[in-house]
Amino acid sequence: HHQPKAVESNQQPSPPPRLASGAAGAGEWRTVRMRVPGYCPCPKCCGDSADGITANGHKIQPGDTFVAADRRYAFGTEMIIPGYSNSQIVKVLDRGGAIRGDKLDAFFHTHQAALEWGVKYLDVQVRVN
Repeated sequence: HHQPKAVESNQQPSPPPRLASGAAGAGEWRTVRMRVPGYCPCPKCCGDSADGITANGHKIQPGDTFVAADRRYAFGTEMIIPGYSNSQIVKVLDRGGAIRGDKLDAFFHTHQAALEWGVKYLDVQVRVN
C-alpha cells in the first residue's frame, strides 16, 4: 500500500477522504495531492503515439473524459478531479512516458482546451478497491 508523499511517512492507514455525502458509491476513497496538466491527442502532446487510441486500447470518442496516470494506478481506476468533467468520476485509460508518481494528465479533445486548463495542483479522490 503506497503512502502519498504529502501524507505523514509513518505507516498508519490514511484517514478516510472527506467526500460530500452521496458523491461516491461503494469502495474506499482516498485523497492524493496531484499535479494535473491537460493534454490532447495531438502530436505536440502525444508525439508518435498520437493515433486516437489510449494505452489500454480505448478508442477515443467525442465527449470522452479520462486521465493518464502512473502504472501504480491500474487501468479503470476511478478518480474525481475537482473541476474536471464537472467533478464526475473519470477512469484511468492512458499512460504517459513523462508521468511519474503523483501526476495525472487530464484528457481534452483540443489543444486549446488543454492549454486553457493549464497545470493545476489538486486534491484528487482516488477509489481504492
